[in-house]
Amino acid sequence: MDKNIVKHNYNVSRENRRDLNKQNSFLIWFTGLSGSGKSTIANALEHKLYQEGYKTYALDGDNIRKGINKDLTFSPEDRTENIRRIAEVANLMVDAGLIVFGAFVSPYKKDRKNIENIVGKDNFVEVFVNASLAECEKRDVKGLYKKARVGEIKDFTGVNAPYEKPDHPTIEIITDNKTVEESVELIYNKIKNKIKNG
Repeated sequence: MDKNIVKHNYNVSRENRRDLNKQNSFLIWFTGLSGSGKSTIANALEHKLYQEGYKTYALDGDNIRKGINKDLTFSPEDRTENIRRIAEVANLMVDAGLIVFGAFVSPYKKDRKNIENIVGKDNFVEVFVNASLAECEKRDVKGLYKKARVGEIKDFTGVNAPYEKPDHPTIEIITDNKTVEESVELIYNKIKNKIKNG
């Protein structure tokens, strides 16, 4: 079957779209435990860039699991497929000239490396949203840790499934002692030169 699939090259390129949007396009990937602040920080950073006139799109774990990946479980194999699919979608959006935000637990190093391989090293910014398990459990707005502790949720990262911390993230934010605003400023200052096109 693969031999019958041929990539079609279009006249409008990624570079053309970046020029039109007057920005570079890339993926900012937020990884960390549930409750660490990934989605909250991603949302706040996207809003800041939106207010500055940049074209963005945010992908979030819960939203993706309700749609494109609703057929997947939380087994290790399905977690890997979940992240692979998201990376492919993000890559299309980067190709469209957007600054893309991905907020996912993504607990396995090999899966995060695969994201980088799919979108390209130059288009991948890894943000490790680092919060202690105790702090995440204290926040637990969804009540997931409590359910995992009593066995209602299996394969829950940090309780009965592992989380492999990034060795060399682009940015590490320790959210136990930083506000959302402080976290956004740290990331923004790191990426602001990357955003500019030309």
